[in-house]
Amino acid sequence: MDKKLVITGMGVITPIGNTVDAYWDNLIAGKTGVDLITSIDTTDIPVKFAGEVRDFDPKNYMPRKLSTEMDRFMQMAYAAAGQALEQAGGVQEPRRTGIIMGTALTGITTVTETEKKYNEAKVKKVGPRFLAKCIGNIGASQIAIAHEIHGPSMTLATACASGGDAISLCAMHLQAGFADMMIAVGAEAPVTAILIQSLASAQALSTRNDDPAGACRPFDVDRDGFVIGEGAGALVIETEEHALARGARIYGVLAGYGNNTDAYHTVTPKPDGSGEIACMKQALEMAEIDPSEIGYVNAHGTATIKGDITEDLSVMTVFGEDSSVKIGSTKAATGHMMGAGGITEVITCLKALETGLLPPTLNLEHQDPECVMQYVSEVCEAPGIRYAMSNAFGFGGQNSSVIVGKYDG
Repeated sequence: MDKKLVITGMGVITPIGNTVDAYWDNLIAGKTGVDLITSIDTTDIPVKFAGEVRDFDPKNYMPRKLSTEMDRFMQMAYAAAGQALEQAGGVQEPRRTGIIMGTALTGITTVTETEKKYNEAKVKKVGPRFLAKCIGNIGASQIAIAHEIHGPSMTLATACASGGDAISLCAMHLQAGFADMMIAVGAEAPVTAILIQSLASAQALSTRNDDPAGACRPFDVDRDGFVIGEGAGALVIETEEHALARGARIYGVLAGYGNNTDAYHTVTPKPDGSGEIACMKQALEMAEIDPSEIGYVNAHGTATIKGDITEDLSVMTVFGEDSSVKIGSTKAATGHMMGAGGITEVITCLKALETGLLPPTLNLEHQDPECVMQYVSEVCEAPGIRYAMSNAFGFGGQNSSVIVGKYDG
């Protein structure tokens, strides 16, 4: 990349913590936010647990009236972006600052709730704010209004790769000179009966209703599917020149990224992993580093049967079966947060570089013999790592890889 890009702000709303410090501390402590669902009636749905954000009151982050005008994914995105911008010192030049939002499902919560009320009502009526409350781009719009951001604003939906792709698109805008500072945001509020019913019918979800905490088992031989999660993450990314000129604290370098598509199947990864392999290689080439320089890979690691095996094959092909790279998945702690996970898992990588600690892959008790790489099942020290990679592979064959590094300035 022609311009060195750095990260100056981070923010999260997750099932295991609503600040970066709380999120990281709970990751390292091996805590999980996966539990029985409390936000909807689960009587008629086959899977009754998820990674819910339980201690989030939107009124603590925004005026009450404004909170009523936003879908839950927007509320959490707004809160995470506010944290990241506060940490970064706020918007400096409004017209040279932009925002990219990544979300797979946009306002599905509002759509399903409104449809239910409409069908049950004697007088059929829908309020005038319905569209603005659920349409995808309004989440970024609300953040822009609150922080007077007048630069580029885009919302993308690339399934589970949405958060990682938001980071990449921010980098593209910075490299092209369209902005000096960009905010990448990913957010998702997918805990709805229709989505759970559909994914359960597709046999994609774990069905361990009697053991929610142990349900998500990435790379474990006894895995039986992923767990839905909700939340939001945000990063402030800017050119090194801009950050240094204003005396900003720098938390890491955005070293490289890759984006592509399998062009194979709408919900199944290509079995030979060729798309994932090409995506990781693209990120490495952009970063101009050798695979041996990556000390930690935060895997997509959803705990689906086919997905984990394909990802292991892909990582082995890129790094080598005898590689010392440590690999982990944090989805057993948070659930699969879809668009949000691509951001929060990059934040995990940044904290790993900062602390020299790698969080555990919860519930990895008996590694699948078809998964041959070194997976982190317990917290381990890795004081010498300088680069980390985060992978996000989504429905439609959408692949995203992001590499972050320590800052040497």
